[in-house]
Amino acid sequence: MTDALRKHGRGLLVFAVAAYALPLLLAGNRYFAFIGGIALLHVVWTAGMSLLYGYAGLMPLMFAGIAGISAYAAVGLMAAGFAFWTALPVAALFAALVGVGLGLPALRLKGFYFTLCSLVIQTVITLAFVYFVNLTNGDTGISQIAPPAWFGGPLQGVGFDLVLATLAVGAMVALVLIVEAPFGRRLVAVREDDELAEMLGIDVVRQKLAAFFVGSLFAAVGGAFYAPYVGFVSPRSFDVLLSLNIWLMVAFGGRGTIWGAVVGTVLLAPLPFLLQDYYKVKDVIYGLLIIGVIVLLPGGILGGLGSRAAAGTGTQSPGLRRKEAA
Repeated sequence: MTDALRKHGRGLLVFAVAAYALPLLLAGNRYFAFIGGIALLHVVWTAGMSLLYGYAGLMPLMFAGIAGISAYAAVGLMAAGFAFWTALPVAALFAALVGVGLGLPALRLKGFYFTLCSLVIQTVITLAFVYFVNLTNGDTGISQIAPPAWFGGPLQGVGFDLVLATLAVGAMVALVLIVEAPFGRRLVAVREDDELAEMLGIDVVRQKLAAFFVGSLFAAVGGAFYAPYVGFVSPRSFDVLLSLNIWLMVAFGGRGTIWGAVVGTVLLAPLPFLLQDYYKVKDVIYGLLIIGVIVLLPGGILGGLGSRAAAGTGTQSPGLRRKEAA
């Protein structure tokens, strides 16, 4: 643990300073502060997606559905009289366990087949949000969600943004500790060649199951905070497009890198808000950015820059040199 924090300590410190400074710098403009808060929430989600997609080799398109289960569960518990801080761990754990239960059959599949199965599960979850009207209020959604209580008053404004900054920093610290632990190295082995990993004595399904549970916790905690922060949830808040956007942020920033999730989030999460007045070209700009990175830097921004730096210094791995020679 100490070695992992020492290795990434400078990056974590810079990120923590930036995360806590953001709400304070944007305090005078609530609209931009809200965009900053949403970006911090997305850091939590992309950290979980980075663990699953970047290190475990899974592309879970049901990620948003798990966040939605947690959000609706937290709102339901709050409506029943529980405080948000009591509802948060219950809702997050419940959503993560439901996600693992639904995803267990898919975890035995590989690559495209896992992704396709997770898409089907996400569709089922979205339909459940729509048709279980007594629990979710259907397509109308649930509005006017009360903010959490905090020292005798409502948690809102800059205070809520600072809590989200703490959440984002905690998510990145957790990601660093997981990736640098033996468990993280086993996940990389499974990602690179699951058959070889199995031959080496690694229980592939068990490792994927553990990773999926931890990644689901990231999704669930973010979903539970999303509901009171935005004040509104509906099935469209947690549809497959959210899963795709979170995945794109990780791929854009750099798959299999610690800070790729943050880079992708910083660059892509604010775009839908900043370009909403340019709705005719918003999707075009978004798509061109993604295509540009895929063509010029297939490993994402950080992954591509890392490969070029390694090539320039002659420190590329033999495997990578063989691939390029082929």
